[in-house]
Amino acid sequence: MLTHVKAAKCIGIDAVEVTVEVDIDSGIGIHLVGLADAAVKESLLRTTTALTSSGYRIPGRKIVINLAPADMKKNGSGYDLPIAIGIIAASGQKELPDAGSYMIMGELGLDGSVRHVPGALVYAELAAARGMAGIILPVSAAAEAVEIDGIDVYGVKTLDDAVRILGGDGERAGFRMSRSGAVKAPAARPETDFCEIIGQESAKRGMEIAAAGGHNIIMIGPPGSGKTSLAKALVGILPPMSRNEALITGKIYSVAGKGGGGLQWNRPFRAPHCSASLAAIIGGGSGGGIIPGEVSLACNGVLFMDEFGLIPRAVVEALRGPMEDRKVVISRMRSKVEFPASFMLVAASNPCPCGYYGEGDRCSCSPYQRAAYISRLSGPIMDRIDIQVRVRPVPSREMLRLKAGESSSAIAGRVSAAREVQRSRFAGETIETNAEMSSPMVRRYCRLDGACRKLLTDLAERQGLSMRACFRIMKVARSIADLSGSEDIAEEHLLEAASFRMLDKSDR
Repeated sequence: MLTHVKAAKCIGIDAVEVTVEVDIDSGIGIHLVGLADAAVKESLLRTTTALTSSGYRIPGRKIVINLAPADMKKNGSGYDLPIAIGIIAASGQKELPDAGSYMIMGELGLDGSVRHVPGALVYAELAAARGMAGIILPVSAAAEAVEIDGIDVYGVKTLDDAVRILGGDGERAGFRMSRSGAVKAPAARPETDFCEIIGQESAKRGMEIAAAGGHNIIMIGPPGSGKTSLAKALVGILPPMSRNEALITGKIYSVAGKGGGGLQWNRPFRAPHCSASLAAIIGGGSGGGIIPGEVSLACNGVLFMDEFGLIPRAVVEALRGPMEDRKVVISRMRSKVEFPASFMLVAASNPCPCGYYGEGDRCSCSPYQRAAYISRLSGPIMDRIDIQVRVRPVPSREMLRLKAGESSSAIAGRVSAAREVQRSRFAGETIETNAEMSSPMVRRYCRLDGACRKLLTDLAERQGLSMRACFRIMKVARSIADLSGSEDIAEEHLLEAASFRMLDKSDR
């Protein structure tokens, strides 16, 4: 008897349908075909043991299991449950009239328990798009899938639970999961509040502008000047994600196996070590096992890269594409996978190897060492960083004199108001922040009057700015205007935006 069970495979943050075909005929042995990797091939032993533990028998005949389409590599342990369901239905041990109407994914334990599988959000999205009757997943994965509208989600703990749902005997209602009681999680308290950071008013202003427009920012300063504290405080002034942003970020984390059940509304903050590999930052893997890297895990949030000058040059230069295109494409010989990567880059670096260049006579580096160190920040990368600030240490004699600064909540209010202006401005577009504007959008939404055009031309000639750098100054000026409540970009907005391009100057 031939049985068809629907499953799926993740490709990036999308899924494609996989049909598990099980046929039982005269002969002997169990045969799995359909370009399966080692994890899928091992499922036969797990599945047969789980079936026996759950009270089912293994037919003493030839069992052929095909994962179609046969020319696409299948990976992971999520095909255990659909294979087991297919064997039960094909052998006639249970009447499962709805086996072909549901999408089924889950890993089986030897005792018949069903374990978590990654990718629940994208599986549910595919099932809804295909108009299936529902999707059956492990309970932990089903808690993620309920966020997708238009599909009934069933959470199971054992193989028997899945059999009851597919048996059509009215028991499935007890396994159906809902997000009816789900509410948005309150904003997490930031690890560092801006009021706890003494001084650094220029850097704080740069952080506020960066948060308002989603701009990339780099901080150059000696050790202990507060660069890491400023980066951690940035999360506290960013508004919560919209549902669309939360869904995109949730799908990335779901595919990576990092989903926590339900959508996360607080923006991600990723801080990989400076020794992280290219694959860890950009993403990688082989065949169908390509997983997202830090640039994608930071999507709609912050990617903090400390010690930027010590990161391998190949890793830094690989950020060019994601920073410009807001996505990353990972190509392999037989596959190409695309992940979203719309993140805010927050970079921090010392000005020289010893870290104290520009701080009196404390620097012990030679001019060659200083030039070699700062030259690691290549022109193409610096062109893509909108805001560049110098962070100076606060003199010890002034630390106790200075009053506490403005709180993160007060700054967050202004940032949120600026983001609302942008949301209204880009209502008909596919972007949400000023930093995401393309060149045609910059011309449309950052119009300059005659005086502003002349000012920008003079600035570009004086500082030797590229066309990309000029466009990024206009984007930053647009964010400054949004913070001030101005509908048009004025000269003071352009001047402030240009003041944050300190590394473009020839004497850097």
